[in-house]
Amino acid sequence: TLQWETLGKQFVEYEQVAPFLIPEDQQRRLLEFLPLFLKAWEQSAGVIVFPNIQLLASEVSKLLTKEIKRNLNGKPAEEARLALEQLLQQKGEAGDGHLLLKSVYLLSQTDLRTMWNIIGSGLPAALMQCLYLFFTVPLKKTSDDAETSEDDAQTQEMLVKIMLNMYKEEQGIEELLATDKLQSLIIATASLWDQCSHSWKVPTGRVLRTISKAQTKNSIVYLQAVDCIKIAVQNLFTLADTLPACDACEAASIVLCFVKDSYPVSSALLTEFENNDGYQLLLKILLRCEGLQQNEGDPYLDEILDMLTCLTTCGKTELKVSGNIVHPQLPHFHFERTQSSGMTVKNLQPFQVLQSIFQRSNDQHLCGRILAAIGTIWAWDRVNFFLLEWTLQPINQFTDIIHFKPCPVQVQFFRLVESIVLDLSYVPHEILKKVQYLIKENIVPFCTLTALQCLLGMTQKDLLFSDIFRDSGLLGLLLALLRKEAKILRKSAGTHLPGLKEGTVKELNVVMLKMVAALTVRSVRNTVVLKDYGMVPYIKIFLDDECYRSATLSILEQLSVINYEEYMSIIIGALCSSTQWELHLKLDLLKSLLRILESPKSHSAFRTCSGFNGLLSLLSDMEGALQDPPSGQWTAVGQNFILELVFYTLQGITAALHLDPVNSNFFQRNGLFEKMAEDLGSLGCFCTQRERQIPVSLEKKRTFAEFLDAAFCSSEPFPVWLKNCIWILNFLDCMVKGTLHQESYFKERKPEMGEESRDDQEAPQAQEEHRTFFAVVNDNYDVSFYCRLEMRDCTIVHPGAVCVMVRLLPKLYKEGHAQLSQEIQCALVDHIQSLVKSEKSRQVMCESGLLSTIITSCQDAFCNDSHPLHLPLTRVFEKLASQAIEPHVLR
Repeated sequence: TLQWETLGKQFVEYEQVAPFLIPEDQQRRLLEFLPLFLKAWEQSAGVIVFPNIQLLASEVSKLLTKEIKRNLNGKPAEEARLALEQLLQQKGEAGDGHLLLKSVYLLSQTDLRTMWNIIGSGLPAALMQCLYLFFTVPLKKTSDDAETSEDDAQTQEMLVKIMLNMYKEEQGIEELLATDKLQSLIIATASLWDQCSHSWKVPTGRVLRTISKAQTKNSIVYLQAVDCIKIAVQNLFTLADTLPACDACEAASIVLCFVKDSYPVSSALLTEFENNDGYQLLLKILLRCEGLQQNEGDPYLDEILDMLTCLTTCGKTELKVSGNIVHPQLPHFHFERTQSSGMTVKNLQPFQVLQSIFQRSNDQHLCGRILAAIGTIWAWDRVNFFLLEWTLQPINQFTDIIHFKPCPVQVQFFRLVESIVLDLSYVPHEILKKVQYLIKENIVPFCTLTALQCLLGMTQKDLLFSDIFRDSGLLGLLLALLRKEAKILRKSAGTHLPGLKEGTVKELNVVMLKMVAALTVRSVRNTVVLKDYGMVPYIKIFLDDECYRSATLSILEQLSVINYEEYMSIIIGALCSSTQWELHLKLDLLKSLLRILESPKSHSAFRTCSGFNGLLSLLSDMEGALQDPPSGQWTAVGQNFILELVFYTLQGITAALHLDPVNSNFFQRNGLFEKMAEDLGSLGCFCTQRERQIPVSLEKKRTFAEFLDAAFCSSEPFPVWLKNCIWILNFLDCMVKGTLHQESYFKERKPEMGEESRDDQEAPQAQEEHRTFFAVVNDNYDVSFYCRLEMRDCTIVHPGAVCVMVRLLPKLYKEGHAQLSQEIQCALVDHIQSLVKSEKSRQVMCESGLLSTIITSCQDAFCNDSHPLHLPLTRVFEKLASQAIEPHVLR
C-alpha cells in the first residue's frame, strides 16, 4: 500500500508539471514512471491500488498510439512491418515500445472505465493497422530469430489480448470504423490466406471472431457500403480450388462468422452473402473436405457446419407448408402449429447445402456431422421435422442412398429414423416403405441389418407397428427369408460358413427372428399368419443354435397362445431329442416351458404330450453327473450347472402339477414319483450301493433348516456330495409345499451375439464364470423363519415328493462320513415328521403310500431296532398308522 501511495504522489506531480513540459520531456517522465508501476504491480500479485488509473491508461495508450503511427508514417509495408516489430519487441531490459505495450496490456484487464479510456486514445485503429501488417506481410526469418521466438510469442499474446479486450466493446468497434483497416483485413483473409504470415493466422482469426460477435448497426452498414462480404466471397471462390481444404475452411469460417453474427442486428450481410452465391462457395469448399485425416481441419469444418445449421433459422417469415398426416398414427401423436419457438426453420438455402453434401459425399465425418445437424434442428422444435420433410424431403431421399455410405453413417442414420417414432411419436409411413424396400433388396447386408434393427426398435415401442408391418408385407417378407435360411441351416448342419459371411448372416438371422418375435407378441392375428405360412417346422430349426434360441423360443411361446398342444409337442420333442451334452439347450427349453406352464390351460397339453416322462428323462440322462470327484465327460461340466438343470426340471414338474388334480393324479397313478426318486438317486451324489450303516453317537443334533444354513452360509467344511444332496432335498421340500416353481436360486445369463454356442464349446466349466449358482440363504434366507415353519403344520401339496425324500433317505449314508451322514438322515426324518403333525396331513400322506415307502425303502432301518434311524422312523410310522387306509400295510 505504501508503494502504491508513493507512486500515486509521483503521478500527481507528473500531472501538475506535464502541461508546462515540452512533449519530449513529458514522454521521458512517463517512461521513467512506468517501470516503477510495473514493479509495484508484480510485487502486489497483480492487485492495482492506484487512484488515477484511468488517466494513466489514457496517457500510456495515447503515447503507444503515437509511437505506432510514427513508426508507420510514410514507410512501405515491409519496412513498416519491421519497424513495428522492432518497436514492440523486448530489447535488453525493455524497449520503450514494449514497456508501453506491457503497461497497456495490464491496464486493459482492470475495469470497464479504464478500458473506455484506452479505447478513446485511438489505439483500436492503430492496433488494427498493426494486425493487418503482421498478417499480410510475412518477414523473412534469420538464423537469430529462433532465440527471440519466445519473446515474440509473448509480445504477440499481449497485443492480441489488448485487441480482444477492446474489440468486444461496442465503443471499440465504433473506433475501428474511422479507418478502412477492418474491411481490408477481412478481405485479406479471403484473398491472401496462402501468402500471409503463418504465425499470425490463428491470432487474426481470434480477433476477427471477437469483432464479429460485437457487431453494431454502424459496423454492418460500414461493411455493406464497401461490399466487404461480396468481395470476400469472390476472392474465396478463386482460392477454393488451390488452397488445401482445411485452410479454405479456416478462411471461409471467418467470413461466415460476420454473416451469422450480424443477423440478429441486421439481415444485410446475410442477403449480400446469399446474393453472391455464398452457399455455392460453402458447398464447393465442404465437398473438398472429403478424405481429410481425422481432426485435420475439423474445428473450422465443424464451425462452418454449425453456422450453416444456425442459419436455417434466420428468416423473416415462417415457412408456409402443408402436408398430409398419413394414418394410422400413435395414439399420443398430435400435430399442431403452435406459436413459433423462434427456432423453427425459416431459411431452406443453408439446409440445402447440408442436404447436397450428404447426397454427394461418402465421407464418414462429413455425413455423420450432417446427420447430427439434422438431429439438432429437430431438437430445437419438433415442427422442424415436418417443415423439412414436407419441403426438401431429406430423410426420404437419404433412404435411397444410405446403403452407399460407410457403416457408422448407416447406423447413425437409422437411429435418426428411429428417433422420429421414439422422440416425435410420429409414424413416417413413406420413409418406412423405403426402409422396407431396402430390407427386401438386401443390397448391402450390413445396411439391411441396421435397417431391420431400426424397425425392431419401433415395433417394441407400440403394438400399432405389429399391424403396420403386417399390412405392409414386412412380416410375410421376413417369414419367407427365414424359411430360406432355415433350409440352408438344415442342409449345412455340422458345417460352417466362412468367417465374415457367417457373422453377417447370423446377425441378420438373429434380428429377423427378433423382429418376428416382436411382431407376434400379443398379436394373435400375426401368430396365425405365421402358422398359416407353414413356418412352425422351419422356426424349430433355429432352436439348435444358441444365438437364435431366445427369439425362436419367444416366437414358439406366442404360438402356444393359439395352440398349446403344438407348442408342447415341439418343446418336449426337442428336450427328448437333445443329446446328453446339449445341456444349455435343455436349460433354455425348460425356462421357456416354465413361462408357458404359468397358464393353467397349458397343463393338459403338457400331460398329453408326455411332458412328465420327457422331464424325467432329463434326470435319467444326468446319471453320475454329480459324482465327487466327477468322472468321464462330466468333469468338463460344472456341478453347479448340473444342479441348475435339476432345479429347473423339478420346477417344470411342480408347475405342471400346480392346482391341477388331473395331472397330480396322473403323476401319482403312473408311479412317476418312484421314477423321480430313482433318477435323482442315480445322479451320483447319493450313495448307490447298499452299505451296512454303523450306529454312531451324535454329539450334536441339527435340524434340516440348520443343515441348510451350515452347508451354505457358514465356514464349516462340507463335502461336495453332501451339499448337492442337501440342495436336492431342499428342492423336494419346496415341491412338497407346492412352491418350487416360484423359487429363484440362479442368476440369469443372456447369451450375446457373437459368442460361440455354449453347447458346442469344448470347456463348459469355463462357463461357470458367467453362470453363478447362489443360495437364497446367502442373500435373504432366514433360518429362524424356516425353523418356525418347521414347528408349524405345513400344507402338503404334493405328498409324493415326501415319498421321494424317504426313498433317498438310505442313500444319504456314506461310510467315509458316517457321523455327518447319520446326522443329516436324522434331521431329514425329523423334518418329515414335522410335515405330518395334523390329522389332515397324515391322511394325505397315507393316501400317497408313504407307509409302504417307509417299509420298502428303509427296510433295514425299520426292521432293525439297533439301526440309528429305527426310532425316528418308527415315530413317523406310528403317527401315520392311525390314519392308514391300507390294512395290508398294517398287517
